[in-house]
Amino acid sequence: MIDERKMKILKAIVKNYLETGEPVGSRTISKYTDLNLSSATIRNEMADLEELGLIIQPHTSAGRIPSDKGYRLYVDDMMAEKEKEVNEMKELLLQKEEKMDHLLKQAAKVLADNTNYAAMISAPQVRGNKLKFIQLSRVDERHLVAVIVTEGNIIKNNMLQIASPIDDETLLKLNILLNTSLNGLSIAQINLGMITALKQQAGAYGDIVGEVIDAVAKSVTEEEDLEIYTSGAKNIFQYPELADYEKASEIINTFEEKEMLTSLVQETLSNSDSKGIQIYIGDESPVSTIKDCSMVTATYELGEGMKGTIGIIGPKRMDYEKVVDSLKGLMSQLDSLYEKS
Repeated sequence: MIDERKMKILKAIVKNYLETGEPVGSRTISKYTDLNLSSATIRNEMADLEELGLIIQPHTSAGRIPSDKGYRLYVDDMMAEKEKEVNEMKELLLQKEEKMDHLLKQAAKVLADNTNYAAMISAPQVRGNKLKFIQLSRVDERHLVAVIVTEGNIIKNNMLQIASPIDDETLLKLNILLNTSLNGLSIAQINLGMITALKQQAGAYGDIVGEVIDAVAKSVTEEEDLEIYTSGAKNIFQYPELADYEKASEIINTFEEKEMLTSLVQETLSNSDSKGIQIYIGDESPVSTIKDCSMVTATYELGEGMKGTIGIIGPKRMDYEKVVDSLKGLMSQLDSLYEKS
């Protein structure tokens, strides 16, 4: 174990050496870190790091480069930080998902009670993801795991098979290369020229870079299981024009089976023009089993591109003004509650 100041200097030496391939001097470190230390103080710290066997001086009067022991400490510290970050993110996401699950169930019930119609809300899905970061870690001599975090803090783990073992320095360089080049980009922005350049930079490990990019593309485009919360389907029986057993059964089955509602949500979310509130009357409805009803839908949006659909189904003589006001109010509340959760 070394103190925080020495660790920052070691990290600066490793990062600078990985970028330049040249021995690193104290003057470079004084510009590279946020320690605000003099070159003399940094030289003393570097002497201590050398005595600890973490850095070496390849030539007299030259700067320092990391030793194998220094690389190991740097990599272990980096991976521990990343693992902690991912674990904390997973824990926060789990808590947020539980809160969101409860929130949406309650919202659907309140919406149905307030309007006296049937209501549905889909859980938010992320569209147009951007990559936040990639973490490559060794599982064993023949396997790496790529942890891919995308916009909305969606975390995917992908196992990669490798032809031969990879040393720590190479793994570190691949992590730096991938994150420096790809973070903040959407899959549409990762073009063939960029992939070719990355593979060339990775040299003998170009195939691994290709596999990671394939895994990123899969993570960004992969559809999550869609959760839809419904409430108030039995309110339909209150309206004589819908109380016919066959009609009412079709509507209730639509709410219970949810297959057609899922298609509605996916179609709505995939349509980039679907903003604000849409009103469907009778045959205009995209759901065939509710052609005798009117349906009002809205697309709500939370942080980092997460979108979902809210819908209210009732008779054609529904109170449209009240329904629209209810949807607008709920959209505003969801955004506010999500930010607080």
